[in-house]
Amino acid sequence: MRLHRLTVTAFGPFGTTQEIDFDALSSAGLFLLHGPTGAGKTSVLDAVCYGLYGAVPGARQSPGTSLRSDHAPADLPTEVGLELTVGGRRLEITRSPAQPRPKKKGSGFTTEKAQSRLREYDPIDGWRPLSRSHQEIGEEITQLIGMSREQFCQVVLLPQGDFARFLRADAEARGRLLGRLFDTHRFAAVEDRLAELRRSAETRVRAGDERVLAAAQRIAQAAGPAARESPLPDLQPGEPGLAESVLGWAATARSGARERLDIAACLLAMAEGRQSAARQALDSERELAALQQRYEETRRRAAALEAGRPDRDRHHERLARARKADLVAPALDLREAAERAYRTACRARDRARAVLPGTLTDAGAEQLAELERRLRQELGGLDAAQRAERRSARIDTERAGLERQARADDELIREADAWLADWESTRDGLRAGIEAAQEAATRAEQLAGRLEPARARLDAARRRDSLAAQVSAAAERLATAREHAAAAHESWLELRERRLRDIAAELAAELVDGEDCKVCGSPDHPRPARAADGHVDKAAEDRALDTHRRAEEARTRADRELGVVREQHTAARAAARSAVPQPRDGAGADPTGTGPEADPTVAELGALVDRLTSMHAEAHRTATGMHAAREALAAAEREQAERLDGRQTAERRAAARTSLREGLDREQAALEAELKNARGDFGSVAEHAALLERRVALLAEAAEAVRAEETAAQRRKEADDRLADAAFRAGFDTPQAAAEALLDDAAQRELQRLSDAWQSEAAAVADRLAETETRAAAVRPQAAVEAAQTAYDTAERSLRDASVALSAARERCAELGRLSRGAADEARRLGPLREEYDRVARLAGLTAGTSADNERKMRLESYVLAARLEQVAAAATARLQRMSSGRYTLVHSDARSGGRRAGLGLHVVDAWTGRERDTATLSGGETFFASLALALGLADVVTDEAGGVRLDTLFIDEGFGSLDDQTLDEVLDVLDSLRERDRSVGIVSHVGDLRRRIPAQLEVVKERQGSAVRHRTEGEVSG
Repeated sequence: MRLHRLTVTAFGPFGTTQEIDFDALSSAGLFLLHGPTGAGKTSVLDAVCYGLYGAVPGARQSPGTSLRSDHAPADLPTEVGLELTVGGRRLEITRSPAQPRPKKKGSGFTTEKAQSRLREYDPIDGWRPLSRSHQEIGEEITQLIGMSREQFCQVVLLPQGDFARFLRADAEARGRLLGRLFDTHRFAAVEDRLAELRRSAETRVRAGDERVLAAAQRIAQAAGPAARESPLPDLQPGEPGLAESVLGWAATARSGARERLDIAACLLAMAEGRQSAARQALDSERELAALQQRYEETRRRAAALEAGRPDRDRHHERLARARKADLVAPALDLREAAERAYRTACRARDRARAVLPGTLTDAGAEQLAELERRLRQELGGLDAAQRAERRSARIDTERAGLERQARADDELIREADAWLADWESTRDGLRAGIEAAQEAATRAEQLAGRLEPARARLDAARRRDSLAAQVSAAAERLATAREHAAAAHESWLELRERRLRDIAAELAAELVDGEDCKVCGSPDHPRPARAADGHVDKAAEDRALDTHRRAEEARTRADRELGVVREQHTAARAAARSAVPQPRDGAGADPTGTGPEADPTVAELGALVDRLTSMHAEAHRTATGMHAAREALAAAEREQAERLDGRQTAERRAAARTSLREGLDREQAALEAELKNARGDFGSVAEHAALLERRVALLAEAAEAVRAEETAAQRRKEADDRLADAAFRAGFDTPQAAAEALLDDAAQRELQRLSDAWQSEAAAVADRLAETETRAAAVRPQAAVEAAQTAYDTAERSLRDASVALSAARERCAELGRLSRGAADEARRLGPLREEYDRVARLAGLTAGTSADNERKMRLESYVLAARLEQVAAAATARLQRMSSGRYTLVHSDARSGGRRAGLGLHVVDAWTGRERDTATLSGGETFFASLALALGLADVVTDEAGGVRLDTLFIDEGFGSLDDQTLDEVLDVLDSLRERDRSVGIVSHVGDLRRRIPAQLEVVKERQGSAVRHRTEGEVSG
């Protein structure tokens, strides 16, 4: 990677644009970057880092800090441009941080977002853009360079102070630095992962132990008395042999439970024998009691049977007569049906005859039918007349509709004529409204163009008045600061002169008997000077000097503040005096009465703004009615066309109605002649036809009723004959007797049931009276059932208790077996977990350096870093030997010291003594070139680690002031050797001797308006 050109604008201490030509500086191979303290030497390196990575090194990127220069004008944006070659590609990176900028409209500032641009140079097409994305540019640069920002700052911008601390640091501090550079966090992640796996495995093992103990507790609960005889041992999770102890104790508990199961089985067999004997005795007594009760019950049933014999005979006789009457039942039903039909027909005949004329009251069915046929023929002749009458009614309806249409069309024509008469004036009024709205829109646009500048002048006038007070206050503060600075300067000069007058007494205070005087060199001090009254010592002079400097700084700040406030006041005054553009018609002219050279007051500008605002609002309100006016004109034009068309249509409809009305009049006259004959004495043909239809219907109904009555009378006579014949054949004297003997099915079934029940009961009683066992039991003593039941209950309780005890013992044995199998399963699952824990714990202890197998107590990350440190020490030794004339060699040490872990020790071998000692024993100068050699060696190793990216430009920051001339020459020779294969090295230092030794220089000059850079080469100076 080679840097070509760096351009910084308003960055850090640089208030303007500064350009650094690294190609010119690098042509000599070695160049010097120098300048006074605080000028901005480190800011050049910060700009290089910011251009590459979009951030500056270390704490300078802390929150709340700004990269923008305080010396830069408000309108000059902060920007860093870096041109470099990396990976065979020439690139240009331009970055701007987030920064405030003046608003484009109005006063104040707004925040501009950070921006980045990346371009690449093509020999044919020139510069072509690649990306404007922060993320894409960052990924591209990091991939090309092969280093992160931290690695770049440690390798390319060599911070000597960090490596001096690195030489004296302990293993932990070295580990943190090397870990950042070589990215060994993955090995630390391995340590953490193994530690996590160990904790996880330990958790699983402990959980397995707890599950085994929980199973043991459940076994103890299930074992009951066996657990009390052999209690569970007091075990804790994690104890060795826990699973074996639990399984052995569970086997003992299962053995005790099986013994109790055998005892419970024996007790149950004995209880079953006693219960069986008591059961047999109880059954014998119950059987005897049942036989005795059966005999008594049979005797009671026989007596009740004899008492019910008369009722049984009556039921039997009644059932026989009912079954005979069932033969007459169909004839009875037929007679009743015929009687009901005859009565219904008589009532219908009477109703039909009641509505007929008196002459037809006794008419027969044939006479009524003949009269009905004559009326139907007359009704048929009226059908055509009815159709003609309906058509005449429709003609009347049509003529009424024509009259309504005629009235509506006449009204429409009158309205259209009245509206069209005012059409011209209406159209002119609407067009005038549109023109007025258009003029108002033009006027509103002109007023809006004048309103914004007027408001800007008003704001500027307010800022002008506010800043005028600030200018006065700043001028007063500057005058006060100048007075204080002059007084402090005079006080310091006075104290300095007084101290110089009495400097002999101050030197005399340092004299020691027997030691040479610093002035005369004599060891004798016969008459040392004495301090006079009011002597001023160096501390008082320094305090006065500090007071003078602070007062001078305060004066400078006050002067700068006054200049800033005056510039702001001048700008606000100029903005307030700017002229407001006038409209072409002169409306809203500037009321301030001031020209561009006068200062208008805030009240005058406020009145102007209010007037313009009012005029603009009025014009805007008028202009907003343009759309409505245009819509109204379009609607009026549409209505005018619609009214013209409607009037023409109405006129055409009137002509058509005239011819239609004449045709209807002719048709209705012909129909009236036809209807006159058909109506007769009735009001209409329909009325005549309706009367005939009612008469036909009455005659037809009466004829049908007469015929139905005659038919029903014949059927009733036939039913009477059949009923008399059926009653005689069934053995009844009259049909009335047969009807009285009838019973329904339910009554007959009930009589049959009662008869059958008495017969069944008689048979059952006879069978029971014939039983020999029942008669024998009746003569025996009364059965003792209660005593036998009490004995049986006692035996049953004993059996139930024994059975429950046996079931409990069996369940306990089964539960103990199941729980023991579960405990055995948990123990088997615990075995692999313990093996995994032991393996992971050994690995975790080994990588963490806590295992006994790790003799040096070296962590895995420290082991990897130790290998890297060994490479760095070897690379640094190649340059350290040259810087120290072959005296010193850096070696890596993995020995333990002070009980700490080993791995990252760094020693120096002194060839003059042949002994190895700690790097903390080096002197200041030795520490510098040792740290420089270490930094250069680390740069080589990190470069190789990053993929071998060539670094053609390096920077070394400070530390050269601690070297003597000879060592400085040797160090410069080593740095000069870095120029091999076109490599350049920049030294950042303010050591004056380096300016004489290094011709190519970049000087950073501190000025009032901000720092600036100057290029110096042999014999010439360029700005």
